[in-house]
Amino acid sequence: MKRSFLVVFFIVLFAASAAKAETLKIGAIYPLTGPAATTGKELADAIKLAQEIINNKHDFNLPLAKDEGLPNLKGARIEVIVADHQGKPDVGLAEAERLITEENVVALIGCYYSSVTKTASLAAERHQKPFLNPESTAASLTERGFKWFFRTTPNDDTFSENFFQFLDELNKKMENKIKKVAIFHENTDFGEGVKDTETKYAKQYGFELAATISYSANSSSLDSEVQKIKNSGAEVVLPASYVSDSILFMKTIKKFNYAPSMILAMDAGFISGEFGKSLGADGDYILSREVWALDLANKKPMVAEINRLYKERFGKDMNGNSARTFTGLLTIADAINRAGSTEPEAIRKTLVGYSIPGDQLIMPWAGIQFNEKQQNELGRGIVVQLVDGAYSTVWPFDLASREIVHPFVPWDKR
Repeated sequence: MKRSFLVVFFIVLFAASAAKAETLKIGAIYPLTGPAATTGKELADAIKLAQEIINNKHDFNLPLAKDEGLPNLKGARIEVIVADHQGKPDVGLAEAERLITEENVVALIGCYYSSVTKTASLAAERHQKPFLNPESTAASLTERGFKWFFRTTPNDDTFSENFFQFLDELNKKMENKIKKVAIFHENTDFGEGVKDTETKYAKQYGFELAATISYSANSSSLDSEVQKIKNSGAEVVLPASYVSDSILFMKTIKKFNYAPSMILAMDAGFISGEFGKSLGADGDYILSREVWALDLANKKPMVAEINRLYKERFGKDMNGNSARTFTGLLTIADAINRAGSTEPEAIRKTLVGYSIPGDQLIMPWAGIQFNEKQQNELGRGIVVQLVDGAYSTVWPFDLASREIVHPFVPWDKR
């Protein structure tokens, strides 16, 4: 009797151990506090939805949606541990170290801020852990020759060229051609990278660069910088700012009654949920590059289905940031599953050869496939415009769901 009891005890103990081993930890590092906390919350919510889809059966044409867990790892479930980097590169580095050495995550994802992605990925490189970046766009991140760093989003080089392709095509439709542009950028890795690539493509596409204005990120005032832009005579202003700065920029140009012909923003703060919520109608008529928009559902119904789930759970629509993070977690989980192993080198090798077609994504991309620098080479940007509180695709013109409102509506005409 005693022997039977012991046998049952060890069977139960073994079963419990086996069940515990079937949960894989992935570390995610985002700004849950600080000036981009609202955006960080959106990204963390996207992580929760992607995790739910991976761990449960859903009838979507997405990686891992039709099974419970990771089928090649005996149905292992994933647990995403979300850490807060507060928008600070040193904190991001420390959190990456902690997730790797104390939480024993099999891979990392993050970090939205390019400056934080830069430091956090150093820890992954040192510890030889796969790091997938879904949202940071500084072109330099994939120029470091890192072995363990992969990026799914298009970078600012691609997006910057998209801007001038858009302006070039728009000029072909107009009598009064746009000639002068001005760059307005924050001074972290993100803004500096955007400045470099926009400068390159302005020259390449034949536009005059009327001014390049840099400002300190998270500034309390942009008065002097906005006055410089206003005096430059630029027809198009190209801002690159995170959310608190983007809101301050709009309030400042209204204060100075400044209405350039076009505000064409580099995503980030200008497509954050907080941007429209804080500014209301004062945020209308800005254009921004994007990687995703709700009206893409006209071409891809799955976009609306995933957004419906997100809105049911978190009370708001997805945006370009959350859609990319959602896609990023599905990608790294799919790579782990395809590897059939939690060994870092097996996952890394799988990512190197990874390929998924665009019809299995909610993004408007041709798919995901990494080039020799481990940058997804199948992504592309779109241009959206905020009108009446909703972002609509206006370029590429064949994907547009509405006509562009141009020029930017003056403040006294609204």
